[in-house]
Amino acid sequence: MLRLGFATCIAAVAASAVLACTPRDFIGASLASEHSDPEIASVLIAYPSLRYEADIRALVDGDQEISIAAASDLGPAEVLEQPTFGDQFRYVYPLQFNMRARETSWFDPGRVRNSDFMSLLYFSDEATARASLVTVEHEPTGARFNVTEKRGVACQLQAVLSALGSRHTPLFENIGGSFNWRTISGTDRLSVHSYGAAIDLNSRLGAYWRWQGHRPGGVGRFENHFPQDLVLLFERYGFIWGGKWHHYDSMHFEYRPELIIYARLQAQRGG
Repeated sequence: MLRLGFATCIAAVAASAVLACTPRDFIGASLASEHSDPEIASVLIAYPSLRYEADIRALVDGDQEISIAAASDLGPAEVLEQPTFGDQFRYVYPLQFNMRARETSWFDPGRVRNSDFMSLLYFSDEATARASLVTVEHEPTGARFNVTEKRGVACQLQAVLSALGSRHTPLFENIGGSFNWRTISGTDRLSVHSYGAAIDLNSRLGAYWRWQGHRPGGVGRFENHFPQDLVLLFERYGFIWGGKWHHYDSMHFEYRPELIIYARLQAQRGG
């Protein structure tokens, strides 16, 4: 019998754990919450292990907590650099598949990320992030993505890839990447790839605003190669799409189920 190395055994166990998980459908999930604040409600629905302490206005996870602040009055460029918790909900992620909303200057739902919130959800150092990784494979093409198990990211990605099956296989060639502890190009802010909570599909078919020489706040249209059914499937399992950003990154999907829930809450309330 073939003897597997320790690391290989661990990887095999991790992979089987991903396949055995129960994914969540965030388009069909209940919006019931004891919290009237849609920002707090969306986070607690998306991440059930978190709790909210109203007396200190903090989000708590185990022995970690962060104080949360309402949206600021910073301008659209400045808010990317130092956003509050509330600033993350400044732009409502559009659940419709169209490119009209992103034509508005600085309309970037998901690009505004509060670093304390992201660290609470995930990690503050590379070693801990790496230790959480598993490999999720798109079986028809063999494309492999290293993502975190934390917050169910690997489980949700596996659900997307399994549901896609052999549709749109060209998008799984020339993969742009998954886990990569790095900053966002042109900034000193950590990318969501650093947390193992984002993937890039075919970088040759993807469009990215910086590659095409656009200036911040003045980005025009782009040629989209990512079909509606693929994008909607990613969204159903909690991943937002960078093709809906004014500063587009159409190969990019990141796990932000709170923004999917928030969009649904706002639609329910007529917002």
